[in-house]
Amino acid sequence: MKWERMEAKKVLEELGTFKDGLSSEEARKRLLEYGENELVEEKKEGPIRLFLNQFMDVLIILLIVAALVSYFIGDFLDAMVILFVVVVNAIIGFMQEYRAEKAMEKLKSLIATEAVVIRDGEIKRIPARELTIGDLVIIEEGDNVPADLRLIETSELRIDESIITGESIPVHKTHEVSDKGDNIAYMDSNVVSGRGKGVVVAVGMESSIGKIAGMIQEEEGKTPLQEKISRLGKSLGLIAVIVCSIVFILQFLKGINIVETFMTAVSLAVASVPEGLPAILTLTLALGMQKMARNNAIIRRLLAVETLGSCTFICTDKTGTLTLNKMRVRKSLLTSENRALEVCALCNNASFSNDKVIGDPTDAALLLFARDKGYIKGELEEEYPRIKEIPLDSERKRMSTIHSSTSGYYLFIKGAPEIILERTGYIEEEGKIRRFNDADLEYWKKKLDEMTSQALRVLALAYKPLDGLDDGEDLERDLIFVGLVGMMDPPRKEAAEAIEVCKKAGIKVVMITGDHKDTAVAIAKELKLMEDGEAITGEELDKLSDEEFESIVEDIRVYARVFPQQKVRIVETLQNRGHVVAMTGDGVNDAPALKRAAIGVAMGSGTDVAKEASDMVLQDDNFATIVKAVKEGRTIFDNIRRFVKFQLSTNVGAILTIVSSSVMNIPLPFNPIQILWINIIMDGPPAQSLGVEPPEKDIMARKPEKEDILPQRNLLRIVLAGIIMAIGTLAIYMYKLSTGDARASTIAFTTFVMFQIFNVFNCKSQNGFSNKLLFFAIATSFILQLFVIYLPPLQSIFRTRAISIMDWMLIILAASLILVHEAIIRWIDKRRRL
Repeated sequence: MKWERMEAKKVLEELGTFKDGLSSEEARKRLLEYGENELVEEKKEGPIRLFLNQFMDVLIILLIVAALVSYFIGDFLDAMVILFVVVVNAIIGFMQEYRAEKAMEKLKSLIATEAVVIRDGEIKRIPARELTIGDLVIIEEGDNVPADLRLIETSELRIDESIITGESIPVHKTHEVSDKGDNIAYMDSNVVSGRGKGVVVAVGMESSIGKIAGMIQEEEGKTPLQEKISRLGKSLGLIAVIVCSIVFILQFLKGINIVETFMTAVSLAVASVPEGLPAILTLTLALGMQKMARNNAIIRRLLAVETLGSCTFICTDKTGTLTLNKMRVRKSLLTSENRALEVCALCNNASFSNDKVIGDPTDAALLLFARDKGYIKGELEEEYPRIKEIPLDSERKRMSTIHSSTSGYYLFIKGAPEIILERTGYIEEEGKIRRFNDADLEYWKKKLDEMTSQALRVLALAYKPLDGLDDGEDLERDLIFVGLVGMMDPPRKEAAEAIEVCKKAGIKVVMITGDHKDTAVAIAKELKLMEDGEAITGEELDKLSDEEFESIVEDIRVYARVFPQQKVRIVETLQNRGHVVAMTGDGVNDAPALKRAAIGVAMGSGTDVAKEASDMVLQDDNFATIVKAVKEGRTIFDNIRRFVKFQLSTNVGAILTIVSSSVMNIPLPFNPIQILWINIIMDGPPAQSLGVEPPEKDIMARKPEKEDILPQRNLLRIVLAGIIMAIGTLAIYMYKLSTGDARASTIAFTTFVMFQIFNVFNCKSQNGFSNKLLFFAIATSFILQLFVIYLPPLQSIFRTRAISIMDWMLIILAASLILVHEAIIRWIDKRRRL
């Protein structure tokens, strides 16, 4: 029901309420009917169930099976490493999900605990949870509004609704009929000044804040990376089972000992599962978190770093994120600069404290404007001490101060231009005062229209010398006009640069604000955010059906005057269109959308509720920091792809080598322990070093990544690389077998390891050689392989023999073919792009 559009008398009739309020008996009945005025928290899974759920993933189950198999075939170290990785990932996942439930607790802590009501004709203070529909509530300065109220009486009532709308400027409230909701006081908003009386129209979960509470308790969906890893896990699981079965059947048909056949098949199956992926993923994301923390972005959920790299839309708040959240004079038209700046400094209640401005944002803007021109309030007050103030109010729309000086008394005034211009009798130009005529009035009204069309908040400045302090006469008449000043919260310079980067990166930026449409559009145009596209208000959005909105959602660049439910609708509609959406916000009103988006980005200056519902917190509230996070996210995803490409090419090479040797009816080139060693040494230092590769030069000139971790072009490269490894290894192996060399197996084993070491260079970033960890990892792997070949205790374990310099030359020559293969593919790719 649209209470704001009803007359106050009609509202009371509809709710069955009288001027004496509800009776105690009626209040009890309604309390039973509507329930208590409190936020209800949904039952959640207990911590034990939450922890066990972390193991219900295909890849994790595969890893547990791999660990058990490794243990039973004697590889205790590999089994322990795999289980350690699985448990660490489960703990991280549990902590993140358990933390997500804290948003509701923070929200409940904000709710008012007491309320002043009229019941049985008496004013009473009762617990806020006992409020019910139809109760008459009295609110005054300093109060927290205890329920959603339709105001029926107001006196200079101003309420801070930032918790609902996100806009920091207090709203003037009325009890008159209004389409804009100016006669509704929302639960949990704060009374800044004045007093009022209202009738309760919504309580608990039906109130504005209650609906937000309901939305932030809904389940979060999987991130793009989680979905991609899940698909990869299923594919690899299927491959592992098929490979295991084929090798077992082939070896069994050849009459090889069944125990050895089983160990070979299982070892190969274990090797085909990249158990290093969760470890690499955790390490890479954790390092990304550290880097982002140094750039003022605190990551609260590991996978959020990568998700930003995939985002196609960033829905951002205006105030404080795209702008400085500091009102400033953006334009001035002054006829007498000296007098105008005196008015700015003296007709002003703001002040400086440790070089910070304390006071109303408008006064602060004027004070800074005057100071920047050399007009210091404290110094001017010595010359013009204030005697009296005629304060600003919603009806007068102007403020005046009276000052004394050696030359007499002066009145300085600022206010709404239409009011000041009506009261102007003179104008001062270049130190001369003349009559203000109709032509002047027309001219300044035109200038006023020009400034307001730029979404500036305009004030007129004037003054008047006084003969005395006769309170009986209207002192604010026959004013001397000295100019107009236009104010606005200015956009951040770095935000404009960041938006330009987003455009090149194929990311669309959308402004969502509770501010006026004209102001939002003006800022959007200045930031070049709205070079194309449309702007709509929340009211216009409500009139669109889901189908109509979905058809135009990708073209809208500015949403103004929107409410929490509408923010969620915007996010969901974009996601329905297949977009990965990042949402920024700072207020309780933003929490549902922050939670619903693929990645929620809260402001460091925002509410605890917003932070708890988010995945990332910007300590500097700066949009440019989001773009840095996007770059980091893309780098991380690239590095995960590098690891998968490297690991799977190793797996494919090993599988093809084993299967081919079985088909060709020759002895297997690797024994089970050697297969596991290849798996361990390649999952270790080289693979992990790929997780910290620097970003590619063109990383922010690419479109957002929508493909899987293993795209088709990479799959082809991986298969080709595996074929070359298998051919190179088997060619050397068969050559050595034909010569009767007892070291054939060791040489084949070492050849395959060297293929992997060279292949690391194929998988690294093409942006130079700044990753020192990569060279350390390669050196470590090579030294470990030397130990396995030349140390007698390890020779007996791995069944290896020492090899000669000539063997090494042959091995390196063959293994280097993998570098030639990659160079040819890159040359072909480059030719295709030309």
